[in-house]
Amino acid sequence: MLKQRIITALILLPIAILGFFWLEGAAFALFIGAVVTLGAWEWARLAGREQPSWRIGYAGAVALALLALYQVPALAMPVVALGVLWWIAATFLVLTYPDSTRFWGGSRGSLLIGLLILLPAWQALLVLKSWPMGNWLILSVMVLVWTADIGAYFSGRRFGKKKLAPKVSPGKSWEGVYGGLAAALLVTLVTALSRGWPFAELLLALLAAALVVLISVVGDLSESMFKRNAGIKDSSQLLPGHGGVLDRIDSLTAAVPVFVLLLWLAGWGV
Repeated sequence: MLKQRIITALILLPIAILGFFWLEGAAFALFIGAVVTLGAWEWARLAGREQPSWRIGYAGAVALALLALYQVPALAMPVVALGVLWWIAATFLVLTYPDSTRFWGGSRGSLLIGLLILLPAWQALLVLKSWPMGNWLILSVMVLVWTADIGAYFSGRRFGKKKLAPKVSPGKSWEGVYGGLAAALLVTLVTALSRGWPFAELLLALLAAALVVLISVVGDLSESMFKRNAGIKDSSQLLPGHGGVLDRIDSLTAAVPVFVLLLWLAGWGV
């Protein structure tokens, strides 16, 4: 398993780096769109649609929706804001699972939720890419989430006792959340000090980082919630040793829209 994970990572890492930081414009939108479309193919299974025709059809519908959004850039921030609203609602659904399943609307409702997860994440990345220092911003949110994940892993293993959401993901603990949050805030603090940010901007950056990290946890737990409800362990086996695409991007699908909305409210890119 470890060998598979390493080989897959060595293949995917250069592809991801080239796609995120070298591609521009329509090519970048197409690259991210391909990842999101694969995620849609997986999501149909999480929504209870195992049939190949349903999964391909849902992926195709998402691809068409992405194409339509690309043609209407004025919808970018409304779509991002809609995604943020979903993640606020998702927090409630995760905290109240399994009782919250009655709010999903069954398989059809779950398919709709997939749109609220995938489309805003794609749109938010396109917005980031179009802003000044777009590549730096994309790298920043990724590093923030990855740092939090690493901090949560080690903190949870060493100190984890109080379960975070035992009915959704029994392995996660509040101590893991605290460790991940501390690691991300430390990285933010070091960045702010090294770049000489004023004190007021430093405080806002720390607050924004905390919000992004916490919502990334909700993103992770949300996918776990739908997988648990569907009775499956991984979203697919597309990535040997890593599971599926959604298993790799679940935290980012939540973090990126929130990151973009916070920057937009602060006047970035306007």
